[in-house]
Amino acid sequence: MKKANKISVICKLLPLLAIFSLSLCKRNYIPKPNGYMRIDFPEKAYRIYDSVCPYIFEYPLYGKIVPDAERIAEPCWINIEFPQFGGKIHISYKPVRNNVNEYIEDCRTLAYKHTIKADAIRETVFSNDTSGVYGLLYEIKGDAASSVQFYVTDSNRHFLRGSLYFNVRPDADSMAPVIDFFLEDIIHLIETCEWKYQ
Repeated sequence: MKKANKISVICKLLPLLAIFSLSLCKRNYIPKPNGYMRIDFPEKAYRIYDSVCPYIFEYPLYGKIVPDAERIAEPCWINIEFPQFGGKIHISYKPVRNNVNEYIEDCRTLAYKHTIKADAIRETVFSNDTSGVYGLLYEIKGDAASSVQFYVTDSNRHFLRGSLYFNVRPDADSMAPVIDFFLEDIIHLIETCEWKYQ
């Protein structure tokens, strides 16, 4: 009989003990919102890329030029890799043989394929009569796989296309500072691009 009373008392005290222990916890708990890691960017500095390919441009010191190893890669296709950011700028080159309009339309199609995930696509025209470099930059806003794409050409011999990719799930909010940082480098690449053989 005494053992049954003890169990009965313990069963009655258990809920009170649980309520008491919960009252000791912080009462107005508000979960913290998701934060983003702080990113320390390197200082802007550039070097010249000059190889056997018919183009020259300046790229960031914190980037590494690697030949494109994809199965479909052609000569003079390269990647500028940024391992510390998990990103790369893919560069492809094509000689123009009375087909520049076809290349330009391909670039436009590839950029606008991101319309499904894009909030907006902003186009910026580049024109340098001195070096014979003309092009278009696509800034793709939103959660698109590639947030920046561009092409430059002289319209009759050379065509260079580029696109920025990161090895992460697209998230416009968290990636915005990184994309803005590399957008400056892409603009610098376009503005310093020259053709070796006119």
